[in-house]
Amino acid sequence: MIDRLPVNKAVAAMLAAASGKPVGRGAIPLGAEPPYYLLTVVSTAVSGAPLADESEELSIVYQVTSVTGPAPSNAGSHAVADQAEWLADKARAAFLARDPNTGQWLHPIAVAGARVYGRSLDTEPGGSRDDSDAIIDNVQRFRLDLTPA
Repeated sequence: MIDRLPVNKAVAAMLAAASGKPVGRGAIPLGAEPPYYLLTVVSTAVSGAPLADESEELSIVYQVTSVTGPAPSNAGSHAVADQAEWLADKARAAFLARDPNTGQWLHPIAVAGARVYGRSLDTEPGGSRDDSDAIIDNVQRFRLDLTPA
C-alpha cells in the first residue's frame, strides 16, 4: 500500500518548484503573502489486482486553490482576476505539461516506492472573490494515479 503523506509532500514540492510560488498544505503557507497556492486532498481511493485485493494502487484528487489578494506589506496592493487566472494556468502546466519530444511529465513527482502513472484535470469549478477582503481565488482539482515502483 502507498502511504499518502509522502505523496502529498511530493506534490506540494513539485507545485512550488514548478510555479515559483509558496504552497500551503491545507493552510496558508507560513509567512507567505499572496499570491500563493493552497493544496488540499479532496478524495482518496485504493485499488489493485482483482483477485489479490491488496489495494496496492492509489488515486488521489487534489484541490489546488490559487489565491491572490492584497499584500499585507503593501497598503496600496489589491487582488486582480488576471493574477488568479495566471496562477491557475501555472498550476495546470505544473500538473499536466509534457515534453513534446519524450512525452514525459515536465515536472516529475518523486515519491519513494511509488510511480505516478496518471495525471488529469478532474474539474475546474472556477473562481470566486471576496470584495470585502479583495481576495480572488481560482479552484482546480487534479487526479493523480500511483502504483508501487
